[in-house]
Amino acid sequence: MALVVQKYGGSSVADAASVLRVARRIASYRQAGHEVVVVVSAMGDSTDELIDLAAAVSPDPPVRELDMLLTAGERISMALLAMAISDTGHEARSFTGSQAGVITDAEHGKARIIDVTPGRIRGALDDSAVAIVAGFQGVSQTTKDVTTLGRGGSDTTAVALAAALGADVCEIYTDVDGVFTADPRVVPSAHRISLISHEEMLEMAAAGAKVLHLRAVEYARRYNVPLHVRSSFSERMGTLIMEGSPSFPISPQTFHRPRSEDTPVEQPIISGVAHDSSQGKITVTGIPDVPGKAAALFKIVADAGADIDMIVQNVSTEITGRTDISFTLATNDAVPVGRALQAAQVELGFQSLRYTDQIGKLSLIGAGMRSHPGVSAQLFAALSDAGVNIQMISTSEIRISVVTDKEELERAVRAVHSAFGLDSSSGEAVVYGGTGR
Repeated sequence: MALVVQKYGGSSVADAASVLRVARRIASYRQAGHEVVVVVSAMGDSTDELIDLAAAVSPDPPVRELDMLLTAGERISMALLAMAISDTGHEARSFTGSQAGVITDAEHGKARIIDVTPGRIRGALDDSAVAIVAGFQGVSQTTKDVTTLGRGGSDTTAVALAAALGADVCEIYTDVDGVFTADPRVVPSAHRISLISHEEMLEMAAAGAKVLHLRAVEYARRYNVPLHVRSSFSERMGTLIMEGSPSFPISPQTFHRPRSEDTPVEQPIISGVAHDSSQGKITVTGIPDVPGKAAALFKIVADAGADIDMIVQNVSTEITGRTDISFTLATNDAVPVGRALQAAQVELGFQSLRYTDQIGKLSLIGAGMRSHPGVSAQLFAALSDAGVNIQMISTSEIRISVVTDKEELERAVRAVHSAFGLDSSSGEAVVYGGTGR
């Protein structure tokens, strides 16, 4: 018997038929004797619909009330799923994030988990019940208000519960058959990655791969939680994200066992190509090129609550002693950051601000880059051959990222994917559900 945490995304529980299908899958694990904790997202696009509804009644809704509204979607999913599981002959108990012991800070809309105290979940498991938890939400340690974890936060809820409970595996069910070498919606020839490390998956998630939430992968790496990404619409194997070769269930009756092929002698050079079209670029022009100005600028950005991705500073001109600094950030952070910088224009001494959201980021990820020279040259050659201009470049030990015009992004992804021999002819990149909205 194993303890399995399963997370089902919105497309997996989009309607009554989908909820019943998920209930049967969960019941098969329980029937095999496994303890099961389930984390659910809101049904289909209901979170987006709630956001639209809030916008229709208020142009700037209070963040506390918006969180209260958005958590309703997951509560509907968990209750319906508990009813469906009960009809399979297995007891199920549903819990909100606060009832499940998910304790967060007080940052509405993008709260971070401080602690997980899953006493009630453990109690339900001890009573042989399936515990169903509303994802994406928790309760503030200080204000006791309901909070949400940000988009994709149900992944983080699932991994945090898996770590707190000492689960054998955390299964992430979505609308594709695992992690692919590129987004199947953009690159139909992408192929499934059978095994990937937490480190590589972290880079892919940070670079825009939407199959897993970045903070969920960070949590999994920190606590060494094996992840199994797969589709709720098929019985295919999916993708294993782990270090070493732990043993855990990959089906109700089958365990993954340590095998020599799980620790290859040579890492593949490239694991995949990720992209992100949800970023904007702010350029601060004519800022004095003296010590302390960049530090002051980015402190203002941090105080505005924004996360910075890529930064480029131009060489200052000798005549003016001024320079330009460009950086990318999430588009929904652009307005507060722009206001904060404009308010500090006299203090910082810059001449003007420019902003555009017509950019896209492409990232090439692979642990094999460490020992294979020439990857950068091959990447830039592929983009050049596709007629794609590069605006910014950033690198890590296992990632190269570039910023391009948004209208060129998808063409760039397909060109780079083909240039590195990642295309597959098997047609395995199937998207079963979801709108990608």
